Amino acid sequence: MEQEVLVAERDGVLEVTINRPAQRNAMTRAAAQAIGAAMDLLDSRADLRCAILTGAGGAFCAGMDLKGFLRGELPVDERGGFGGICTWTPDKPVIAAVDGPALAGGFELALACDLIVASEGARFGIPEVKRGLVAAGGGVVHLPRLLPRPLAMELALTGDSIDARRALELGLINRVTDGPAIEAARDLARTIAANGPLAVAASKGIVRDSWLWPVEEINAHQNAYVAPVFASEDAREGAMAFAEKRAPLWKGR
Repeated sequence: MEQEVLVAERDGVLEVTINRPAQRNAMTRAAAQAIGAAMDLLDSRADLRCAILTGAGGAFCAGMDLKGFLRGELPVDERGGFGGICTWTPDKPVIAAVDGPALAGGFELALACDLIVASEGARFGIPEVKRGLVAAGGGVVHLPRLLPRPLAMELALTGDSIDARRALELGLINRVTDGPAIEAARDLARTIAANGPLAVAASKGIVRDSWLWPVEEINAHQNAYVAPVFASEDAREGAMAFAEKRAPLWKGR
């Protein structure tokens, strides 16, 4: 039996591939749990700087496996929710590399990542209402925070999808590429992996969490992320490398 999720390491980047191409990578419980385990691996290894999440066979993820749903199975991980990361995210960055459909839970899975790179043929949408369901993996929560309310409402109530260019215009994704999304995602991952790992994790945490902070408490909350970075060996190494005109040698401490 084929593995539903493939995990590989490449130049300090963990590549996680949903491997159900015949089902357009529709999500199962086993796949969700495997993605969650891969994210644990990412955070546990100092030599891994970020991850790429993608799908095999020219599709990202077509959402929940409806056959599994009819059997009573929900494609969730106990901690991470749908797809293993929709209600929890690792400390390190995750890039979604999207080819073909990222629909329903597949779109929610992409939105749960920190960055999205898509090929020209990618499509995004939450068509759950067309099946009498609700985009409960974060779609109807995150889209109103990312888009003007009328646009989010249109996507949620019509269930219609948009193409990669429209998603880029709306600011939902970072890049559109002519070739496979994985190559552009690897370029982005290399840029991230070259930076100070403590600074990257702290920056992600602040961007992710700060929308919850009351204005009067922003500095106090931010300091909890920033202070350990400024006191780290990596901060001194970054300054020294700049002064000495060389590439920094990060230690992650």
